[in-house]
Amino acid sequence: MRSIRDIYKIGKGPSSSHTMGPERAAQLFKQEHPRAEGYRVVLYDSLAKTGVGHGTDRVLRQVLEPTPTEIVYSQETPADLQHPNTLDFFALEDGVETPRMRVQSVGGGDILIEGRAPEKNSDQVYPENSLAEIIRFCQWRKIRLWEYVEMTEGPEIWDFLAQVWKAMRWAIADGLHAEGVLPGGLNLERKAKRLYEQANKNQMPQVKETRIICAYAFAVSEQNADNGVIVTAPTCGSGGVVPAVMRYMQEQHGFSDEQVFHALAVGGLIGSLIKQNASVSGAECGCQAEVGSACAMASAALAELCGMNFEQIEFAAEIALEHHLGLTCDPICGLVQIPCIERNAVAAMRAMNCMNLAYFLYETQSISFDMVVKTMYQTGINIAKAFRETSEGGLARLYRRGR
Repeated sequence: MRSIRDIYKIGKGPSSSHTMGPERAAQLFKQEHPRAEGYRVVLYDSLAKTGVGHGTDRVLRQVLEPTPTEIVYSQETPADLQHPNTLDFFALEDGVETPRMRVQSVGGGDILIEGRAPEKNSDQVYPENSLAEIIRFCQWRKIRLWEYVEMTEGPEIWDFLAQVWKAMRWAIADGLHAEGVLPGGLNLERKAKRLYEQANKNQMPQVKETRIICAYAFAVSEQNADNGVIVTAPTCGSGGVVPAVMRYMQEQHGFSDEQVFHALAVGGLIGSLIKQNASVSGAECGCQAEVGSACAMASAALAELCGMNFEQIEFAAEIALEHHLGLTCDPICGLVQIPCIERNAVAAMRAMNCMNLAYFLYETQSISFDMVVKTMYQTGINIAKAFRETSEGGLARLYRRGR
């Protein structure tokens, strides 16, 4: 299984698969063809259908400028397409078009290039490939899950997670201070600042908790929608869930940064398992793969933060993912705004609930986390294509018809 560094990436929104992945691919292609007279990029399937709303064309032109670049939104899906987020790069050199470089943007900012070996930083780091295997190893060594991460990745992982936590906090802070309308044409106003101000006026503990956590999730998600810098956890579109609950718990209960790093390590482990054995791509498996995975990561991280045992941590992650099964990805106008922003806030609150349920009911668990991961993938690949980040079904379609 790959490093948790592949789950937490710091970068600009609004989409890890539609902007961060294509951006990396364009940078590589430009390095390989620095003397090109022009570039042509062909977007397929989900990238073609939601690329404008997700900013794919914008980021490609930014990377490839000042060289003239043609962006083609293919209306046909090639029979040999391996992933819905696929794009072909061509360069014009001495009047002749070069052979294509076909790239799959597989989620979380990661890319695979047809005919080439995976990137070095994507090598397998963990020998275990299921949570059951990892827990058995930890029980045998009498260590916690965060210690397993340190043992496998080395002590430098804490410096990495310190940068991740810093970027998460900055995204919340920036989002809480920002006002105005988000770009894209939906005229959606930012709400994080208002939620936070209302929370501090309310004296009912439960209402205050809900509003603060939701304000933090809104803050990150709105920063993402406005092309701000956030952390994938595991994707840009679901990046508000983990930081929202971690910041709330640290502020309200005094957990140290070191304890938060340990929790993020466990959350990253859960995200890595989902990415290894299923998917974190909305285009491949719907929003269950994005927000569902983020909720599972957050629930497990919360359980670690509260010092729960292996069974409770697993149960928290399992409940969270299980109750997102079948969640569709149908962003209105292809923008990572509706229902994405609210969905992050709902998932953050659900993560808190899942952690609490796991604390009391873990001895009644009958479904394993690994089983739910496999179920999520099977559910995802069988969801109708219109409901997998194409903006062709559900809310997106009814919104267009309503207008």
